[in-house]
Amino acid sequence: MTTHQLLHSPTTTTTGATGRTGRRRMQRTHRRSLAARYLGYVGYFVGAGLISGAVVHHPLDPDRYTRIAGYGALVFLAATVLNEFLLTRERPGLPRVLLVIGSSLLLSFGIGMLSGGLQHFDDFPDRGAVLVPLGLVVSFVAYVVKDADTPWHRVFSLIGLAVLITAALAFVGLRQIAASMDSAETAPGGHSHGTAEPGQPAAPAAPAATGSPSAGPAPTASAHDDGPGHGH
Repeated sequence: MTTHQLLHSPTTTTTGATGRTGRRRMQRTHRRSLAARYLGYVGYFVGAGLISGAVVHHPLDPDRYTRIAGYGALVFLAATVLNEFLLTRERPGLPRVLLVIGSSLLLSFGIGMLSGGLQHFDDFPDRGAVLVPLGLVVSFVAYVVKDADTPWHRVFSLIGLAVLITAALAFVGLRQIAASMDSAETAPGGHSHGTAEPGQPAAPAAPAATGSPSAGPAPTASAHDDGPGHGH
């Protein structure tokens, strides 16, 4: 019994020490992976947000918003590399790496067009009516190509057809809304011009007011005419 204890006690001690060391190593790895996963998660949204704002506001300042879109694409790609390659156990080959990077870049712009078009539709209705359905189709195609568990030909499946029909309906509906918003903006202007005569008494009233004093002496003149008439 004593021999058995002597034989197994070092092993138990070594196993306990190894277990504690392994747990500490796992905790440190988990803390590092938590920070990395957080950065990768935030990178997706920050990159897509930068792209969405740049895509919508691009006509206002093309040079500035082109740079912002480039920054957003770099942030999104960095998050993709972190999530898809550095935080995974399996290392894909070069063709898969290039496919994931290209589809991720396309996905970032699709999400940017979709979210930016919805967020700023009131500001740019005509542009938003194009960006929203286009972003829906682009983001779906890019996601299918990027997903390793989904065959690329699922783009042409019933789900793809449903996405395409939804995008077409969204385009028609948003175009109608944009047209009604444009007509609503021009209609008050047209009505204001049409009602400018009664609605702008300030400008016409000034001449009318000047005309009434000039008409004022007319009665006085007639009064003078009546005076001599009465004199006669």
